[in-house]
Amino acid sequence: MPELPEVEALRGFLGERVVGREVERVYPVAVSALKTYDPGVADLEGRTFEGVERYGKFLGLRAGELYLVMHLARAGWVRWSEKLPDGPPRPGKGPLALRVRLAGPEGAGFDVTEAGTQKRLAVHVVRDPADVPGIARLGPDPLAPEFTREVFAALLAGERRQIKGVLRDQSVIAGIGNAYSDEILHAARMSPFKLAARLSEEEVGLLHDVLGSTLREAVERSRGLPLRDLKAEKKSGLRVHGRKGEPCPVCGDTIREVSFSDSFLNYCPTCQTGGKPLADRRLSRLLK
Repeated sequence: MPELPEVEALRGFLGERVVGREVERVYPVAVSALKTYDPGVADLEGRTFEGVERYGKFLGLRAGELYLVMHLARAGWVRWSEKLPDGPPRPGKGPLALRVRLAGPEGAGFDVTEAGTQKRLAVHVVRDPADVPGIARLGPDPLAPEFTREVFAALLAGERRQIKGVLRDQSVIAGIGNAYSDEILHAARMSPFKLAARLSEEEVGLLHDVLGSTLREAVERSRGLPLRDLKAEKKSGLRVHGRKGEPCPVCGDTIREVSFSDSFLNYCPTCQTGGKPLADRRLSRLLK
């Protein structure tokens, strides 16, 4: 799933290529991905993209008074082409959900795709990004200057949930998903099961610092890469997430996994839990 660093890289990549260019045609291929109909995607045609913005894990392309807002969910992606195929795409069972063709040079534009059978990609055309329910409920952006230690501490105060679930909650902090929450907690040497409200002042400060540095480093690694390379860069840069059975790069202990019905977490017992393995039964309410 694209998280804050990958969406930020997408924002920069598309910003360099679409700003100042007119939308010639928009082809909605997977109608299930469209979450708004008035205005519709056709209302973007003839308008010029004026900016590309990020809201947590949402990507927004501003065209005059309208915004094309996308949430790529678990398996969505954006694919840029200097020469899109001629003619309209045919609806079918492939991954293509939306195609945006730009005017001049002829054929340039991008596809929005979604792999797999679980279709969760969401495309909105709105006059205000806050009209998208997911954006309206977002917490603060962790890369914003105003996301201080004091702000972070206030968000955690009184939180009775485990810290892993809090970091993933978009209404608390915008943009962090399953992968980077694992990376942040590993870098902070903190158990994913620790209750947020029980963190000491020192632990809150450490977690705040590590959170920012982990995300900024991931953004820098992704900056300037072609879109086709971003997923591979994310995977190669992760130290614990998705690395079950591999040695921890810090201490050499074996990285463990706890599985859920539709996701998993990874951690190092030596670095994070005092050498004790975590049991699945303790996660019954982790990600609710």
